[in-house]
Amino acid sequence: MSMVDKRGTRAPSLPVIPVLVVLVLLVLIGASIRAAAAPYAAMVMDARTGEVLHSRNADTRLHPASLTKMMTLYIAFEAVETGEIGLDDKVRISKNAAAEVPSKLGLRAGSQIELRYLIRAAAIKSANDAATAIGEAISGSEAAFARRMTRTAKALGMTRTTFKNAHGLTEKGHLSTARDMTIMGRRLFYDYPEYYNIFSRRSTSAKIATVYNTNRRFLGAYEGADGIKTGYTRAAGFNLVASAERGSERIITTVFGGNSTATRNAEVARLMDIGFKRAPRYARVRKPAPPNYAALPPEPTPEAADPLRSGKIVRVVRAVKTSIRPAARPGPQTAPADELMLALADGIAAETSRAAVPGTVPGSTAETAAEETTPPARPDTMTAAATDAAAASPTPTAPGASPAPENRSAAAPSTDVAAATAAAVPRAVSFLRSSPSPQPRPTRSLKPLTASQIAAAADASAAPTQEVVARVSTSGSRHWSISLGRYPTRFAAEKVLLKTALAEMSTLDGALRKVTRDSRGFGANFVGLSETQASRACLRLEARGTRCQTSGPG
Repeated sequence: MSMVDKRGTRAPSLPVIPVLVVLVLLVLIGASIRAAAAPYAAMVMDARTGEVLHSRNADTRLHPASLTKMMTLYIAFEAVETGEIGLDDKVRISKNAAAEVPSKLGLRAGSQIELRYLIRAAAIKSANDAATAIGEAISGSEAAFARRMTRTAKALGMTRTTFKNAHGLTEKGHLSTARDMTIMGRRLFYDYPEYYNIFSRRSTSAKIATVYNTNRRFLGAYEGADGIKTGYTRAAGFNLVASAERGSERIITTVFGGNSTATRNAEVARLMDIGFKRAPRYARVRKPAPPNYAALPPEPTPEAADPLRSGKIVRVVRAVKTSIRPAARPGPQTAPADELMLALADGIAAETSRAAVPGTVPGSTAETAAEETTPPARPDTMTAAATDAAAASPTPTAPGASPAPENRSAAAPSTDVAAATAAAVPRAVSFLRSSPSPQPRPTRSLKPLTASQIAAAADASAAPTQEVVARVSTSGSRHWSISLGRYPTRFAAEKVLLKTALAEMSTLDGALRKVTRDSRGFGANFVGLSETQASRACLRLEARGTRCQTSGPG
């Protein structure tokens, strides 16, 4: 097919089929672009009450992008408040943090920077290297910090959120929802209002550079807007959690999957208007409850997840189920009890026989002969009645007779021995009556005890064991203490101690709050605890995300 121009010449016709093919390809490309767009989700919430005013796909798990940094900052604020780290503590930048892709502050590996500047860079510029450095400074590694982020999310009620990193770059399994991110924004406002103003700054100093807010267009365009956080990745699209206040009303709006910054901001503004129209003018503020870390199951350790993994095993000290009775302190008695009592019985029998023989002097030849001819009685052959009778019967003497002068010196020792024996026998007999019959044992020769030894042994068995006290204690066994970290001012340390005491009244009952000062700052401590009480208190505080350290006497 050809066409005729004005001069009458025939011009070649345009190929119709190739044009149609191009048009079809353009339509297909446009359709694929629309199909590749990130999924859309939105939620509008009344921040005062937590009431949902509008939602769409609010529980669909999507890529949160840099909205992740809201949780990173929440944990950073929590760590500062509990004394895990200070705003002026210097953080050493690792190679991992310095290698993060933009947006970034430009931190160099090995350099040091105060935590407050990292917080500013992560909140305002959305710097990925700053977010990673915060996580490594608090938890030691980005992986450990990500596990803490997920655990904190569960404690806050963000049930469909899982974090794998601190910055929000796309990673498998790193997902959240519009509902959970709206809850996160509300938590930042109510849980840490003293830090919330950072999200409304248009620009600020991050020490090595001045950073500008990625949300400054919406902050400048919408009336009452004061935060919170933007996010973008190719998989997530353009995300935004925004907050605005007008009069007594505050609305929080979340949008996932915007096509551009301009269309996302316009959509957030439209949803904000819907929220202000639907929200009541006056409503009672219902602040969210503190995060309930104690209700969460214990976090599995890497060793438990992988039994073949080698590494240091950390055993957590927990409260014992049964109390083990301590062994008795050794007394002054060194010989076994059965041998002592046998020797005591032998001595009693010997003294009784000597007391019955007139004129016998202890230690004389006659006494020795009596010992050799009269075998000593054993507990199994000596009855209590015979012993009592021997102790009670005096030395037989003829009526009206007086001892010869030469025997007076012998009668006095015999009377003393009888008196000592009479005093010692009742105690020994009482002990033998209450004790079980001794088992047969090999025959052995035991030297009978003298009267003074019998009386001393009887008194020792009857008297209570004395305990030697090395020092006087005013607090019993409560010599343990716990430390909650160090703070730049005494007021900050006392504030942490008071908040912790109110939160843990059951475990810290009777403990004293003590603030110490040294070159590193003011230390917050609880003193006057028992070892069990200190361990239990630290376990509960660590479960709530508070770093705690116990110390004992010595």
